[in-house]
Amino acid sequence: MVDKNSFIVNSTNLTNQIGITNVYLTEFEKEVQRAKGATVHFFNKEEALSRVMILNEFAPDDPRVKELFQRARNCVLGASGKFINITSDMVLYLKNEENIRKLYAEKSKKAWDDLLRQYKDQIIENPFPTPDIKKIQLEDLTGKYLVLDEVMYPMNQFMGVTGEYVYVGKRSTGMYFIKIDDRSWLGPYEAVKRYRRLVDATMQEVKKWTILGQITTATMEVPEAGAKKVGGPVYALVVEPIALYVPGHVMGIYAEEGQNTGKFIGEEEVEAIKESWYTVKSVPDDVTPERLVEIFQQAIKEKNYKLYTDCIQPERRETPTQESLMLYFWDLHQERYHGEYVHALVSPDETKITVVKGYDDKGGMDAYFLSPDEQAKIAARYGEKVEYASVETIAFDQNGKQLGSPVRRNCIRKGNGRWYVREYELRF
Repeated sequence: MVDKNSFIVNSTNLTNQIGITNVYLTEFEKEVQRAKGATVHFFNKEEALSRVMILNEFAPDDPRVKELFQRARNCVLGASGKFINITSDMVLYLKNEENIRKLYAEKSKKAWDDLLRQYKDQIIENPFPTPDIKKIQLEDLTGKYLVLDEVMYPMNQFMGVTGEYVYVGKRSTGMYFIKIDDRSWLGPYEAVKRYRRLVDATMQEVKKWTILGQITTATMEVPEAGAKKVGGPVYALVVEPIALYVPGHVMGIYAEEGQNTGKFIGEEEVEAIKESWYTVKSVPDDVTPERLVEIFQQAIKEKNYKLYTDCIQPERRETPTQESLMLYFWDLHQERYHGEYVHALVSPDETKITVVKGYDDKGGMDAYFLSPDEQAKIAARYGEKVEYASVETIAFDQNGKQLGSPVRRNCIRKGNGRWYVREYELRF
């Protein structure tokens, strides 16, 4: 804020001080315009506003001061951010997801309880302290089941001489080594990831697991991550997972006969349940860039992964690496629509289409001088026409406040084909 002792206003210097204030206010106006509704740090805000305030206190009836005051007021409104009313249809996806989360939580709880009843006669009731395998025959423990709570993965993951494990417990009360380098772990683990990806983004990354496992053998390992081990070895029972349970969310089980060697409870029913959510099920061949981006957003919000991929340029989803990248950014989009913003608006008037390759008679001037046949021959020599459409979107949080600056993403069209999203990685 400007120092009143240095910014002194009187009848002799009023015009000069108005001119100086106008300079600061103009810079503040430019900052607000550049922000385009985002709330950022405005370097000239305090300097401009404090000068206008002092002038207004000295000469409130001066027309020039009145104009400065109104301009300053508009700047304050603009700097506070852009707002919209969040309607129920904008956040319907959150309600749908909460309903299906509760449904699958109930399904998984029932399946978990049924599984425990199935093995109840073979489950070790008190896993800690662990059975002392120096005093008990290993054969008496092999094949027994146990439930381990709060399995810290990936925190307690380590690579040993005999395999890859997650240790549970501590040296004073004994440890178990859960085997995680074969299908009995990887199948259910990938199933839980699919559940999070396709059903319930609120689960986030799981750090504590509940596991039903079977004792298969015993081994001696140093339960530490990294190549350099500083502690002593531990002789522990090896546990092979049967089911992975995340209370309140999902249960994943090993399914040897399945395509993925694992599934989450009710996985086969997911798409049928979600089908009723979908407000858009396909991309029209004549879709505009703006409508394409709206469909792309809706696919993310409604967890329609098939539609999500269909929006993306085919050349960007051909290889396994590209497929992994699409999944990675799908997860990021899911997190953002649950933790940052709930809706994004497309600004149709801001769309800019550019021909990046091929013949372009955008102004129609060539057609005035050349015949269609001549134009066709020229276009053939230029090769296939490729267009980019830069589409602007503005994201809003659950309170309807604009979040960050507008974002531009490129869509692409080749020849007379359909528009596709090229830059699917960008946030909204």
